[in-house]
Amino acid sequence: MACRPRRRTLVTQGKTLEWAALAAALTACATCPARAAEDKRVPDITDKTLVVWAAPASLTQRGGSALTLENGDDCFDAIVFGELAPARWMAGSNFFRRTHRQQDAWAAETADPEAFVQVAIVYEGKQIAIYRNGVRYADYSVGQPQAFGPQSFAVIGLRHVAAGDGACFAGAIEDARIYGVALTPEQLAALKPNQPSTPKPLAWWTFEDGKPAERMGAFPNTRLFGNARVVDGKLVLDGRGSYLVSARGEVPSWRGRVPAAGSDLIADARALRARLLADPHRPRYHFVSPEGICMPFDPNGAIFWRGRYHLMYIVQHGGHCWGHAVSHDLLHWTILPLALVPGHGDQGIFSGGAFVNKEGRPTIIYHGCGVGNCIAIARDDELIEWQKLPSNPIVPIPKKGEPGEGKYSSWDPHGWLEGETYYAIFGGGSPTLFKSSDLKHWEFQGPFVTDRKWIRGGDASCPDFFPLGDRHVFLFIAHDLGAQYCIGRWEKEKFAPESHGMMTWAGGRFFAPETLLDAKGRRILWGWVCEARTPAAQSAAGWGGVMSLPRVLSLAGDKTLRIEPIAELDRLRIKPRHRSEALGLDGDRPLEDAKGDCLEIALEIEPGAARQVGLRVRRSPAGEEETVIAFDPAAKMLRLDVSRSSLSTDVRYGWPSPFNVTGGSDERVQKAPLELREGEALKLRVFLDRSIVEVFANGRQCVTQRIYPSRGDALGVSLFSLGGMAKVRSLDIWEMAATNAW
Repeated sequence: MACRPRRRTLVTQGKTLEWAALAAALTACATCPARAAEDKRVPDITDKTLVVWAAPASLTQRGGSALTLENGDDCFDAIVFGELAPARWMAGSNFFRRTHRQQDAWAAETADPEAFVQVAIVYEGKQIAIYRNGVRYADYSVGQPQAFGPQSFAVIGLRHVAAGDGACFAGAIEDARIYGVALTPEQLAALKPNQPSTPKPLAWWTFEDGKPAERMGAFPNTRLFGNARVVDGKLVLDGRGSYLVSARGEVPSWRGRVPAAGSDLIADARALRARLLADPHRPRYHFVSPEGICMPFDPNGAIFWRGRYHLMYIVQHGGHCWGHAVSHDLLHWTILPLALVPGHGDQGIFSGGAFVNKEGRPTIIYHGCGVGNCIAIARDDELIEWQKLPSNPIVPIPKKGEPGEGKYSSWDPHGWLEGETYYAIFGGGSPTLFKSSDLKHWEFQGPFVTDRKWIRGGDASCPDFFPLGDRHVFLFIAHDLGAQYCIGRWEKEKFAPESHGMMTWAGGRFFAPETLLDAKGRRILWGWVCEARTPAAQSAAGWGGVMSLPRVLSLAGDKTLRIEPIAELDRLRIKPRHRSEALGLDGDRPLEDAKGDCLEIALEIEPGAARQVGLRVRRSPAGEEETVIAFDPAAKMLRLDVSRSSLSTDVRYGWPSPFNVTGGSDERVQKAPLELREGEALKLRVFLDRSIVEVFANGRQCVTQRIYPSRGDALGVSLFSLGGMAKVRSLDIWEMAATNAW
């Protein structure tokens, strides 16, 4: 878009009228009939200086701006990073009219993500000079300078509001200024971040008070967009649609191009929603990632705070980040801004947990990719803003030859406060224990589990540790064998396991569990239920990432683990079918009045003389597709058989590893141990939600799996007893109401 020429009718003896004073004058004249004429009499600014102290998060980013001045007619001057040549600072402008295009001879930026560099661009007549840390970086002349008047506004992050590519700067801004004059090299060298200067800036952002406001009054209205946030006196930008705009009047925002010819954002949003709603495999009442395909999708940082349940999860958004959802009832979730994003040294956010520190503030301990384990502390009670410790990583990844090499891995941490001491378990090949008095200085205590027999598989990652009754539970995963736990005693800073159990069996998809303690004293657990579709099938669907239903853990009298669905799920029951009369069962019995893909089934059955009893669900009329839930009394085994769950060739249950699809063997029958006591009936609660099935048995076992029936008529339910007569005591079936918007 070409810039419209501006007619000027007033000259002020070579002096530039400050915009703040001008704004006050215009406000006072708000009712004056000549106000429009007054606007035209404002002298434009041509000579100016843009100054910023910036720390790029990545030297490979292209085209974002650390500071832009726009005139309101899509003409702009800006401090842009890497748009034409990688890692070069340049004077950005509309259609490159004031931009020097040949930049290969300019020095490339080399600063690390924690280092702030001062970049200044001086505009004096037709001369433009670029400075880095007070040293001239480049200079050149242009044909015609750009004028800026009172309708101008400033942008930090986004190159300009009409940028077709929407490119945004990724990194941190400590201080940004606009001067209405061309500063000399000596004046530039004298500038200090967050310190006043002579001459005074026309506009100035410092962020020291935690607010994004422009402090000189030139631009009284400021808005943050996307995930832009002020943290620790810095404006933090993630490079993915996050930016700041300051203006005198209405604050403009990015006028992005339509995503495709003949479409618009609203139409595209509606089309996406319709597509997801029509997807026969997308769960309706399980928590599903709203951010497309998530791999991994570990639940993390779960905490009950101020009456609400907070659940974080790994999501890929320009790197591994933590998504954030909140609920008051564990059923309906509101998606909040990303909780943690890469930056401040780390290159991504992996697994970790949450606890409350000595000051009563929620605290996250997490693995910072590339650096080691880190900590962030909540800045508000909504848990929207998190401040990473300046001392991060609290324990760096040990390098070759360092004292920690071979002793511990700074990997997948779990932390908690006990008395006046903070403890942390670091995951890895063998879990280790650390402790601290202040969250900043951590001491290695040695192995957390001394006998490797308690760890099945190659590692102990995603750890969680909590009291349950008069014992403690150590919950973790091995990447090859999935979720497992140890129950034992925690005394004198030592954990002594007494028993071990699995939550994933060969072919299973349950992975990376995370727990919290709520106000009712319940220990509630989630797990990521990995996909069993090929990457191509996931990509075609456009989404991936499902959490298990929340489960309540408790300790039985015999010190074994009890596991049951949360009571809140009862609220989703609709259209009940109930059968309480005793029913003899020998063979298969289809339930003609019970069909569906979003059901809860509660079955109580005495196996009697039967070799196997159970349910067939998601069954097509002739049995071409079905999922079988079977209990074998003699083998003391609960089986979840998906051998015929789908006719699709895109489905595969790779093993080892719950997230494996393409490698290893294709394991289609999970076998979980379950023994009935004398006279005890089998009590199943089965939850079907399109592509996920969860089977709870007698409050002592739970088996989880993903299923992908390809037939639209694979909705049937039937009971069966093989090899003898069984007795059905009761049967209840409900349809389940949806909690996901789409």
